[in-house]
Amino acid sequence: MPRGRLRVYLGAAPGVGKTYAMLDEGRRGAARGRDVVVGLVETHGRPRTAELLDGLEVVPRRNMTHRGASFTELDVEAVIRRSPKIALIDELAHTNVPGSRNVKRWQDIEEILEAGIDVISTVNIQHLESINDVVQAITGVPQRETVPDEVVRRADQVELVDMAPEALRRRMAHGNVYAPEKVDAALANYFRVGNLTALRELALLWVAGKVDEQLDRYRAEHGIAGTWEARERVVVALAGGPEGDVLIRRAARIAARSKGADLLAVHVTRADGLADADPATLVRQRTLVESVGGSYHQVIGDDVPGALLDFARGVNATQLVLGASRRGRLAQLSARGVGVETTSRSGSIDVHMVPHPNVKRGGRGARPRAALTRTRRIGGWAVALLGLPALTAGLFPLRGVLALTSEILLFLLLVVGVALVGGMWPAVTAAIAGFLLLNYFFTPPTNQLTVADPEHLLALLVYVLVAIMVSMVVDVAARRTREAARASAEAETLSALAGYVLRGDAALTSLLGRLREMFGLSSVTLLERGAAQTPEDQADPAAWRIVATSGGEPATCPALAETDVAIDEDLVLAVRGRLLDAADRRILEAFAAEAAVALRQQRLAEQAERAKPLAEADRMRTALLAAVSHDLRTPLASAKAAVESLGNTAIDWSAEDRAELLATADESLARLDRLIANLLDMSRLQAGALGVSLQPVAVDEVLPLAIDDLGPLGEQVAGDVSLDLPEIMADPGLLERVLVNLMANAVRHSPPGVKVLVSGSWHDEHVEIRVIDRGPGIPPDAHEQVFLPFQRLGDRDTHSGVGLGLALSRGLTEAMGGRLTPDETPGGGLTMILTLPMARA
Repeated sequence: MPRGRLRVYLGAAPGVGKTYAMLDEGRRGAARGRDVVVGLVETHGRPRTAELLDGLEVVPRRNMTHRGASFTELDVEAVIRRSPKIALIDELAHTNVPGSRNVKRWQDIEEILEAGIDVISTVNIQHLESINDVVQAITGVPQRETVPDEVVRRADQVELVDMAPEALRRRMAHGNVYAPEKVDAALANYFRVGNLTALRELALLWVAGKVDEQLDRYRAEHGIAGTWEARERVVVALAGGPEGDVLIRRAARIAARSKGADLLAVHVTRADGLADADPATLVRQRTLVESVGGSYHQVIGDDVPGALLDFARGVNATQLVLGASRRGRLAQLSARGVGVETTSRSGSIDVHMVPHPNVKRGGRGARPRAALTRTRRIGGWAVALLGLPALTAGLFPLRGVLALTSEILLFLLLVVGVALVGGMWPAVTAAIAGFLLLNYFFTPPTNQLTVADPEHLLALLVYVLVAIMVSMVVDVAARRTREAARASAEAETLSALAGYVLRGDAALTSLLGRLREMFGLSSVTLLERGAAQTPEDQADPAAWRIVATSGGEPATCPALAETDVAIDEDLVLAVRGRLLDAADRRILEAFAAEAAVALRQQRLAEQAERAKPLAEADRMRTALLAAVSHDLRTPLASAKAAVESLGNTAIDWSAEDRAELLATADESLARLDRLIANLLDMSRLQAGALGVSLQPVAVDEVLPLAIDDLGPLGEQVAGDVSLDLPEIMADPGLLERVLVNLMANAVRHSPPGVKVLVSGSWHDEHVEIRVIDRGPGIPPDAHEQVFLPFQRLGDRDTHSGVGLGLALSRGLTEAMGGRLTPDETPGGGLTMILTLPMARA
């Protein structure tokens, strides 16, 4: 059965109309005769959204009970049994109630897709895993419900539901998003214009990246090599000369004219060596490229214009910036040059030839191409075929005037010229042909292939021997020069690899991407053996798993790659696109070794990350043992002294003294009881064993109990919680203790005579309880420090107390699925914001 198709409506914030668009699409599909059902839709009390449900079949939800509370979730089995063509399922990032079939709703949707059912769903940009921390930095609100980016990227269609921030705020003010009592708090917090604008930009950029991926995949699948100017991408070619600075700045200005344009700098390392490639200059120019917002790339290619254009077409570039030729006029007459050749072959890519101060000054020590290319070999044969008859015709009238020695030297000169142009075999052929021509036309007796004088025969034989030796020397020199140039190119590539490592660019995906760019490959994949080694597993994709890949379709096993390098028994680097020669394999092996190191570093980092909680728990236990001695001893000593005094029959205590001693013992024992309770709860939190019973709780019922628990301190607290405040999902006992800790802390730091205010509000399915004091406050950079255990405003002196109140309060809040965050009180002081989810009706 073919897998179903997933369509996702993506929004920048709640209320932009994702669910409305999904239901509208479902109604249109049903009107066209398609079988559409509603798997799960959350209307959030919005009447216009609820109206769209009329006429659509709704699959009943699954009823669940968790900790005494009732919930409803998507019934995956019922949807699959119903087997519609399309299922509408809201809130892709939703976390299911514990005990559900899957932890996340996107996993439910995966099962439905595997059953061949198309799904339309919704998600907000803040719920994408990769953007979660960015959204928290912008809005100050952490998002606990997230979905992996890959889930949304794999969707067959992603459609952005967009709305201007001002329009969304007007919708909220009109009551079309939240209930009226929650509008003011929402507009003043999460839904500020700046927040919404930033979220909108994140959503637009993410969708633009998704569109780029789809476009690249479509062009690859259909073999489209031409450039599609869907987005401006400017490529600047760097030759390693001083003119590169001018080219980079010009390319940056070109890219800046189109908002969102990409700037890429590329340097081609030629297999025959590049005359003017200064490594120090390239390093400095790389820094310049990155400082103007571009990226630096390096590729290898024998044909520089072809390599440039292959890279430009590979990144779908629209413009290519080149420097005007540094060669003189005579050099330009002999060859067209990189700029002219690139322009003639550029096709739809715009080429900018930029003048610079080094135009026509030539390069440092420019030298002819070292390798004997096909063109040079053809040239050598041409010189031999045309030069020998021409020389013979020129010398024929002078026969008898010039000595045979002079004629042999002229033929030898021609053979040397052929060797320099075309190498050994054209020169050897020319030497033998020259021997025959000298013998027939210029050696007595002429016009026949005989030699009368032995000295003449010796001269002709020496001529052939010298000609062949010169040809061999030229060929060996050309081969050695070619090898040296290749070694230079490899050294430059390995130097660039070392640079990536030193700059910290050795992440697996980045490293594989660099290798793919350098050799113009279609994909580079790091494979790891997933099963025991067998002779047949080289061609078995099931025996391997992909650790990291870059490019197009990866090789799923070594046998499917054009070239593979075994790193060790379990790791193989597999490349697709073309077969690499032996010289290229040396560089490939270096990259493979570095990829293995990067993989090991990544896994060590993951192990270190997993070890952090254990280290933190150990630190907690050590600090606890060091800190509790004073706090335990003080109330124990006070209670013991009071009891011993009361038990001393030698002293006749008055009724007032006896009452005071009893009060001291009672207060000390109560303090000891609270301390031990806090320590036990903190230990349970660290061990993950704290029992939490979530149920609908009315804040106006818990707050008075918490104020009573404060005793005399409760007189300094003023409650301002509306009776209309919705119920929250919380543990009543834990919530009471959190409020007691927060209010006690606020009272201790408030000026005398100034009461602590406790207020409540709600928005976006959450209730906020604010404990506001007018004390000295806390600097913003120290907000998180107050939640450290054994911490009192930066003082870790154990004689001042253990200081578990705020640390325990945050731990208890998070155990209930909420969050506790500090904020500055306008006019001075500190506001502790306790946020908990609203109880579902």
